[in-house]
Amino acid sequence: MKPEPDFTELQETPFGRASMRMLRTLWTDETGFIVSAELVLVATLLVIGMIVGLTTVRDTVITELADTATAIGQINQSYSYGGVTSAGASVAGSFFADGADFCDSTSSSIAGAGTGCTGFLVAGSQEAGTM
Repeated sequence: MKPEPDFTELQETPFGRASMRMLRTLWTDETGFIVSAELVLVATLLVIGMIVGLTTVRDTVITELADTATAIGQINQSYSYGGVTSAGASVAGSFFADGADFCDSTSSSIAGAGTGCTGFLVAGSQEAGTM
């Protein structure tokens, strides 16, 4: 139990007794303390859980975007078409052979490892992929 404060100076005001009664009630009131402590604990746990969840979502999105970049980089853009000849005109054929770029690398069999142009730097680790 808390010691009661001295509210004697309030008794001299016109609202002295009512103010003193209200202050004593507020001073000794402890209802709601447990509820607010529980809310702080629950809010703390929710924030920690959100941090972990959002970190996982961030890592997953980065991995999926790197996989998409790898798939786009592996598209073969080679084409060819033959020439056309008719009675009065002709069009020569054409072709293009897509060669390997410096980023085209399929040597990594690890899912989400990316290509030679995609690198990953995970917080807390000392390693990074090539950039």
